[in-house]
Amino acid sequence: MIKSAITVSLVEEAKGGPFVYWNGLDDACSEAARLGFDAIEIFAPSADAVDVDKLLPTLQQHELKVAAVGTGAGMVKHGLSLTDPDKDRREKACQFVESIIHFGGRLSAPAIIGSMQGRWGGDLDRDAALGLLAESINRLAPIAAEHGVPLIYEPLNRYETNLLTTVADACGFLRTLDTDNVKLLADLFHMNIEEADIAQAIRDGGNDIGHIHFVDSNRQAVGLGHMDYAPIIQALQDIRFDGYLSAEAFPLPDSDTAAVKTIEAFRDFFPR
Repeated sequence: MIKSAITVSLVEEAKGGPFVYWNGLDDACSEAARLGFDAIEIFAPSADAVDVDKLLPTLQQHELKVAAVGTGAGMVKHGLSLTDPDKDRREKACQFVESIIHFGGRLSAPAIIGSMQGRWGGDLDRDAALGLLAESINRLAPIAAEHGVPLIYEPLNRYETNLLTTVADACGFLRTLDTDNVKLLADLFHMNIEEADIAQAIRDGGNDIGHIHFVDSNRQAVGLGHMDYAPIIQALQDIRFDGYLSAEAFPLPDSDTAAVKTIEAFRDFFPR
């Protein structure tokens, strides 16, 4: 069964970014539960920034899960990436992601590699950068497997990375890895920029797709842009997707409106 999730950011440096809730985990859990979401997605500044022992009973109280945890603070706060030409900084990036994997693992939640994939340029060509990315993911995905969750890789749009920007390219990359414990995050905002046909890209991605960022064409909540959702929803049903549709959206015009718009659309598309 497809499930709903909504994002909460705890990263001060990301203020103004595309996350719906910003007032802490207690507030996010309370609001998400009130509206009927199944889960939250957490963007934390570090693995030790969240007291998991305190969060677990809060989640249980509100009957919520954690859909995923983001690693992007490694880039936003520390400028780290898994394709940094500098070996020491690349090692720090891997260690940061590993710590987030362990944090998420305690919550039965996979970690997402998005902005921390970095980009190529200068003395680092594309093939070399993809080799470094593969090396890091081959190291990190088995750690995620120890927690019984996949590692999630997110192709981004051309303005955020020059590595892999389409689902097809990302699927091809997965085939080069030594691990099979990696799933793709299909973000509808990025796909609106890069894919010729979003629905067909989802069908072609098939079982490789493990997580969806459920947003509109302008990175606002569903219904506030010009996205045509009917073929997208059909494609998700065609591939029998049973993961989370998570609202990584700007809190516009405010967090509550973005959350309400999202859950109303989710219920319209997937009545229970």
